[in-house]
Amino acid sequence: MEKMIAGIFVFFVFMIPMYGILIWTYFCPEDSLLWGKRWMYKEEPEISNSAIRFAKVSSLTAIVVLTIIFGVLIFS
Repeated sequence: MEKMIAGIFVFFVFMIPMYGILIWTYFCPEDSLLWGKRWMYKEEPEISNSAIRFAKVSSLTAIVVLTIIFGVLIFS
């Protein structure tokens, strides 16, 4: 029982930054898509609407899946 609680705690601690990145990707998809790649371009690149939509859907899906996994771990 104690090992399970410790495992859930460790999972929760490691998921906090992941949730932060996913929420940032959902609200600022242009910035997250160019994160670490801006130096490659002389001018600001134009990101397509489909790439922005894909980033938003992917981050929202990952948030939902991680929440479900965390809920299953807690209630099992």
